[in-house]
Amino acid sequence: MQFTKMQGIGNDYVYVNCFEESVEQPEKLALAVADRHFGIGSDGLILICPSEQAEARMQIFNADGSEAEMCGNGIRCVAKYVYEHGIAKKNPLKIETGNGILTIELTIEHGKVAAGRVNMGEPILEAAKIPMAIDDTRAINYQIEVAGLPMTLTCLSMGNPHAILFVDDVANVAIEKLGPVIENHRLFPQRTNVHWVQVVGRNEVIMRTWERGAGITLACGTGASAVGVAGVLTEQTDRKITAHLPGGDLQIEWNESGNCVYMTGPAVEVFSGTWPETNSGQAGS
Repeated sequence: MQFTKMQGIGNDYVYVNCFEESVEQPEKLALAVADRHFGIGSDGLILICPSEQAEARMQIFNADGSEAEMCGNGIRCVAKYVYEHGIAKKNPLKIETGNGILTIELTIEHGKVAAGRVNMGEPILEAAKIPMAIDDTRAINYQIEVAGLPMTLTCLSMGNPHAILFVDDVANVAIEKLGPVIENHRLFPQRTNVHWVQVVGRNEVIMRTWERGAGITLACGTGASAVGVAGVLTEQTDRKITAHLPGGDLQIEWNESGNCVYMTGPAVEVFSGTWPETNSGQAGS
């Protein structure tokens, strides 16, 4: 099976072109390729598939084999692959996701895609649709207790669930301990991504992430988008921010009408190779 490893500010996935390859057990393949000691090493697996409604469809599997609805850094890389590998030479591109069809405006430099501006769509604020197991309509500055500690969450969905905590210093948060507890908290029937955010100014934040099914990652595009929305909802940031993540920066804008969040960032192809069929539970290559 041929694969390509790509990354968006350090959020790395193994990509398989399913216009040419056939993957029968993607959950098992994700576990195998994501292993950073015995596999390729990645935050998960993304399949680039044919679509009847867009230039391509992306299917995302986390490092633990679970399927995700959407990946903001991943969709920029999918768009780069689709454009550069001749699947569709269009700009902008449309990619089908678990959160509907999203549009990506490409920045082309010397014939290559350097970055993408993704219309992430409208944030979902209704608690039942995030989903959250609470009676309240929304979860803005919502109080809970985790590991005996009181915490304040602002929660929303960007096609996948996010819980945001604003803190004074993100460097001092024990993410490896608190992340899995919040991810699997009873309030989140489908688990959740978790982000700790330090506000630097009205247009600038620093954030760290615990991703559902992947653990600590260098970046999360849907998470940065959710943070942009949460900052406005809690009156801590303006509608345009720069989000500093461990892997790099993303530009986030939540438009005035509230129906679109735009995320801009780079996409990089790292290397390509061949994955042995005997290691993957994968048939047909």
